Amino acid sequence: MPTRILALAGSSRRESLNGRFLAFAAGAAREIGCEVTVPDMNEYALPLYNGDLEDRDGLPGNAARLVALIAGHDGLLIASPEYNSMMTPLLKNTIDWCTRADTDPFGGKAAAVLSASPGPFGGVRSLVQAQQLLLKLGCRVVPGQCVLIHADKAFDARGTLTDERAKKNARALVAALARVAASPGS
Repeated sequence: MPTRILALAGSSRRESLNGRFLAFAAGAAREIGCEVTVPDMNEYALPLYNGDLEDRDGLPGNAARLVALIAGHDGLLIASPEYNSMMTPLLKNTIDWCTRADTDPFGGKAAAVLSASPGPFGGVRSLVQAQQLLLKLGCRVVPGQCVLIHADKAFDARGTLTDERAKKNARALVAALARVAASPGS
């Protein structure tokens, strides 16, 4: 049975640079035999986490759907964009809601993070924050920094990634994720 990877983008923008980088990495995972699911985060819209809302209405249906998706996959591949040197509200809010489920979708799950940015740091600050959060939630996080610097110039007119170093790093990241995801809770 192939390793199942859930690829989540921390941006819901149509032309997101992180979405493009994630699409390349998802393709690389498919090339090595992984089964990859890339949900459109716009189809999983969630309210801003609020304990009073949770007490009144329970876990939102879209959060429950995401929890089921996470549980049904062996590993997580997350694109963490950077807003003002931090991870995006979409990514943090999504993770926060998913932690509110009755069952823990993150504990022991293999996870890897990548990031793209038009700037010279490639979103490394948000990547590190996302890794730290996933570690805190009990994920087996693949170490390393897979970032795409100057991402606004890294794709051709057809949207194809042209940065060879980023391609190599993304392929190495997904290969490591597949290995960790295939090994039982080490």
